[in-house]
Order: sequence, then structure tokens, then C-alpha cells
Amino acid sequence: MGEGFAKGRAEGRVPWVDTAKGVCIVLVVMMHATLGVGEAMGGEGFMHSAVAFAKPFRMPDFFLVSGLFLSRVIDRDWRSYADKRVVHFAYFYLLWFAIQSVARLGQTSGGSAEGFVQHLALSLVEPYGTLWFVYLLAVFSVATKLLRAVPAPLLLGGAALLQIVPVHTGWTVIDEFCARYVYFLAGYLLAPAIFRLADAAVARAGLALAGLAVWAVINGVLALTPSGFERFPMLASLPVVSLALGAAGAVAIVTMAALLTQTRAAAPFAYAGRHSIAVYLAFFLPMAATRTILVKTGIIADVGVVSAIVTTAAVLGPLVLERLVRDTRDGDAFEELVDMRERGVHEPCPLGEAPGERRVLGRELALVLHRREHLAHLILAPGVERDGEPRHDVRHDDLEGGDLGLDILAHGGSGVRDMGRP
Repeated sequence: MGEGFAKGRAEGRVPWVDTAKGVCIVLVVMMHATLGVGEAMGGEGFMHSAVAFAKPFRMPDFFLVSGLFLSRVIDRDWRSYADKRVVHFAYFYLLWFAIQSVARLGQTSGGSAEGFVQHLALSLVEPYGTLWFVYLLAVFSVATKLLRAVPAPLLLGGAALLQIVPVHTGWTVIDEFCARYVYFLAGYLLAPAIFRLADAAVARAGLALAGLAVWAVINGVLALTPSGFERFPMLASLPVVSLALGAAGAVAIVTMAALLTQTRAAAPFAYAGRHSIAVYLAFFLPMAATRTILVKTGIIADVGVVSAIVTTAAVLGPLVLERLVRDTRDGDAFEELVDMRERGVHEPCPLGEAPGERRVLGRELALVLHRREHLAHLILAPGVERDGEPRHDVRHDDLEGGDLGLDILAHGGSGVRDMGRP
């Protein structure tokens, strides 16, 4: 058994889940960093091919993983369930909605107080920017509890049908619900089979690697081959094909994570996975700063190299900040502000409700409020399209419904001791 796997088990987590989340958060950040650099430099590099390859499965896997442990709480009464699966997502959304709105005050307000109030009101029903993912997790959780009496095959089949039939209303919650719910639901309903798959991959590593090779070839061909249809530019985006590739890619990431966790190579991904909430919520700041410096100085001309550097900085920056803030001992006022209630020591805390984690988030909010004047010197993402993609970061034909993942899970699996640390 690999060192990383044994350590994860000792900490009461499911190690491959952390690794899978780490791989996915890197892919998500890579997408935003690469497309942003390409737009700023007016070209494409080798990283663009990697982004295109990952497009069919980048978000499906995130939603699949986010549904894996829903069965632990779904049968609780509504008050307890909402506390764990709705309130803490709403907390993160509102907190970081405030941070991003302050950081982009000129863009969000239109230069007037009335504009800012309108922005605040709209963002309660139309998720703001990259935060659509957190918003939708709460919606998925409520919908799944309401529908839990529906037979599983019928429910999963209906969700698959919603994904196959392209729904484009212009409202993020509706469109993304239809496009993504099937993967979240699959994580919930098929969790036992998914865990058995991970165990089988480890037990039959050779066969698993062969399967991954076949999947990579098929996914690459379909993801990089034009379809000839304007609405579905690549073969991978065609109805039915998109669903199949999303499911196959999610299975591939589970398999890859299970195998990788047996080696030391999993360590950086597992660490990023355990702290993926920090990366998801704060990557835009180091990404914008690094891109601005490299593009304006012009010291590196290769788009691919710049994209790789910006991706690395965007992933490492939040992790370093999270560690520095968590290790400090000041900020008690903000701990009191966000530490809404004490929980029993035997009850795991939901995502973001562990006292230390809320203290970190409170301090980050204080930092933005106190230092906002310095953010004006960065090229921050302007307003976002309805699918959550920054306009200057993505070409119109690259949009895939706000392909920005979030960290998802507060849960590390059976026996998890601290569900407040994703």
C-alpha cells in the first residue's frame, strides 16, 4: 500500500478522493490561466491542447465526486440537512461574492451606488462569476433530497435526458442544472460502485492502465476533432457523445487517482485536493497578477510557457496564503464573526465551518477590504458571461457552461474526522 494511501487512511480520509479533487482543481485553474494568457498574448500554445483534451470531463468529475458522500446526510431532517448541505455553501457563496465584488467594484457597480445594489440583487438569483459552482451545489443538494423517493433508474434517466437535450435559457442555474445534475446524481446513487471501481483499479493495475490508455485515445480524438456543426464545434460536444465522454472521463479520473495514490507522485495533488477550497476561491488573484507581470514585461514570448507559469502560480498562491494565514494567531475578531456556533467534538464540521477554516476565510475578506486599493493595479477579470467565464479569459466558442470547478466536498468518506477541510 502506498505511503500516501496509508497516511490518508490514518487521517480518516479516502486518499484517492483527495487526489482526484487535486487533479481536477489543477485542470480547472489550468483552463482559466491558459485561455486568459492566450487572449492576452493573442495566440495559443501547447497548454491549449491540454485544456481542450480535458474539456469533456473536467466538470463531470467534480460533480461526481461532490455527490459521493451525500448518502451520509440525505435522510436527516431538513434542518440538519440544510445546515450541512445548503447553509455552508451559501456562506461560501456570499462571503466570496462580497470579496470579488469589492475587488471589482468599478466593474460591478457601473460607477454608481444604484448599479452596485442592482448587482447585489441580481447575484442572489444569477450566480456571480466563478461562484456558480458553489451556488449550484446547494441547489443540487435540495433537489436530490426532494426527489429521493423517485426510483433511482427513473431519476438518473431523467437527469441524463436533461443533459442530452441542450437547454439554453440564458439563466445559469437552469442551464447548468440541466447540463450537470446527472453527474452529481451519479456520484450519489452509484457511490458504492465507484468505490469498488477504485479498489478494482488498484487490484488490477495493469488492466486499469490499459483501460486508461484506450480512454485517452478516444477522448483525445473526439475532443480535438471538429464536428462541422456550429452549435457543437467538436465531436465531443455532440449530444449523447458529450454525456458518454463526461461519464467515461469521470471514471478515468477515479481510476487514475486510485492508481496514483499508491505512489509518492500523488502527494502534491492530494495536498491540493485537501485544500481545494482555498485554490478554488482565491486562484484568480495570483493568476491575474502573474499574467499581468509576464504579459506586460514580455520577458517570455512563448504562450505555452507563460500559461504553465501562470497556472503554477495560480495553484500555489492560494495554498501558500492558506498556510500562512492558518498558522498566524491574530484575527480573533474575525473568528468570532464567522464562528457562528460551537459543535460537538464528535460531529464533523461541514465545509468551511471548522473554526480554523472560517478564521482563514474571515481574514481573507479583511485583507481584500483593507487592501482593495492595491488590487486596482492588477488585470482582474472583468464582468462575466452568464456561464461564469471571464470575458477576457475565454473565447466565445470555448465556453462550456462556466467550466470552473470549485472545490466541492466537505466530506472525505466514511469515518471522516474533519469534514470541514475539503
